[in-house]
Amino acid sequence: MDNFDLTKYFGSQYFKDAINEDLPKGKWVGLDNTKQGEYADNIFDLIKTAYSSIGGHSNYNSPSDVIGSEGDSDYEVINLDDDPSDIEAVSVSKKKAAGDKFVATGHDGSKIAKSAVVNHKADELKKSGHFIEVSGRIKDILLGKGVPMVTDRETIEKAMKGKEIELNDDGSYQRKIAGKMHTKVLLGSPSV
Repeated sequence: MDNFDLTKYFGSQYFKDAINEDLPKGKWVGLDNTKQGEYADNIFDLIKTAYSSIGGHSNYNSPSDVIGSEGDSDYEVINLDDDPSDIEAVSVSKKKAAGDKFVATGHDGSKIAKSAVVNHKADELKKSGHFIEVSGRIKDILLGKGVPMVTDRETIEKAMKGKEIELNDDGSYQRKIAGKMHTKVLLGSPSV
């Protein structure tokens, strides 16, 4: 009995129940500002992992960005395992005139977390008032999941209000992001 830790035993039993009320396993949950602050390190790590192959996300340079420069974003998170102390995936959106624009994704690198966040976004993007700018592999994945591509010039311009864009004949467009030109497409169903 010398190795028995009463605090650890009871703490994990009761702590797990309390956290799971806020972050139930397998369910997407929106975070309020307090919870954003509590999970800022975890959220930053998930976003950093998701964007590591392209050098990171230009709006997330440290955990403080979660509650600072990106504090006006909406953060939805999911706990996918039995460890209630952290989250495995995050979906980030911002309220725009055309609806909810997805602006970042995060995951812990596991197949289940990647799948959860992509499927969640695909489901939401099929609903009116949700849209995303994408390119590369994620564009192909979301199109493969039946997310519609917006090719109408007027809709793109209204959804991207305030952004300088150059439209291409195929519905894609170029715009500057963090000082560099990128080719993007608009997916989803913006409300314009």
